Amino acid sequence: MNTWLFDLGNTRLKFASLDGDGRIGAVQGTSHVEGGFDPEWLEELPARIDVAIVASVASPALRMILLDALAARGAQVQLAHTLPTLDGLTIAYADPTRFGVDRFLALLSAHADGAPALVVGVGTALTVDLIDGEGRHLGGRIAPSPTLMREALHRRVAQLAPSGGDYAEFADDTDDALVSGCEGAALGLVERSLSEATARLGTRPRLLLHGGGGEALRGRLPDAHWRADLVLHGLARWHRASAGIASPEG
Repeated sequence: MNTWLFDLGNTRLKFASLDGDGRIGAVQGTSHVEGGFDPEWLEELPARIDVAIVASVASPALRMILLDALAARGAQVQLAHTLPTLDGLTIAYADPTRFGVDRFLALLSAHADGAPALVVGVGTALTVDLIDGEGRHLGGRIAPSPTLMREALHRRVAQLAPSGGDYAEFADDTDDALVSGCEGAALGLVERSLSEATARLGTRPRLLLHGGGGEALRGRLPDAHWRADLVLHGLARWHRASAGIASPEG
């Protein structure tokens, strides 16, 4: 059976094939442009898809564009959603619908290693979630990502550039100070969370870093394990563990 995985975020779509042994193929991606996707992304998909497993935190309009493209290939689409417990993972939220499916899938993948983990996703938002070795989610944090911080400052103060500059601990130029301040704020949040997690667990958890904005931080987080495709791997585990639970669509 021809099965594909799709991770639709707020700024990018990532996708990969899934083989019968639960292994994902080469990961491909495209950015959102003008309310849709790069037109060439469809060329990377086969003419027919039997099953498509989709995780989406994007707008309904973007999700519909993706679902229409998959329907045109004959795909039976299943939309992943957050559950209170799955495959040994139990989330802390009393209302699962308020816990983003991308965070849920990242934790599902992290728990596969069977050790405590602090999972940090850097996309439009910066998310931090802690799980213990038994798969219990102990809660988390949400903050603006460095990119969103820069964009917000630029919207309020036009002369503050939304990008550019080089990181420095004490910058002597405005653009450098902006990138240093915004990335430094994110680093401080991660480091504080890691310290508090260690105190709570009595052991230092693994630090797992993922998301498009994570590349900029990983060099200054020497203990971080870079897991760029953590959500897609979690989606593969979802597909295996949640047979008959996923929501059909189209």
